[in-house]
Amino acid sequence: MEFKELNPESLERAANMLKAIAHPIRISIIGCLEDGGKRTVTEIHKQLGIEQSTASHHLGILKDRGVLASKREGKNTWYFLKHENLKTVLDCVRSCCQQ
Repeated sequence: MEFKELNPESLERAANMLKAIAHPIRISIIGCLEDGGKRTVTEIHKQLGIEQSTASHHLGILKDRGVLASKREGKNTWYFLKHENLKTVLDCVRSCCQQ
């Protein structure tokens, strides 16, 4: 499907997803999840070396914009990529940024 065939609502959702991804910490979070696994906020903040509150903030934005999904199990909330194709976006960003 070409972009010209998408309705305005779909284009707006796509733009909002791309805006949400367009932040260094959020790109890193997607990188943490690109293996298809699920991670908690604690695992993500430790892996990235950022404050837990910062990780939570950015996870919330990614979830609200449809980039991530989550599942609550007991005391833990597990975050994962909502769309597997987002790994392709991350690969494109990496290839464009290589020097």
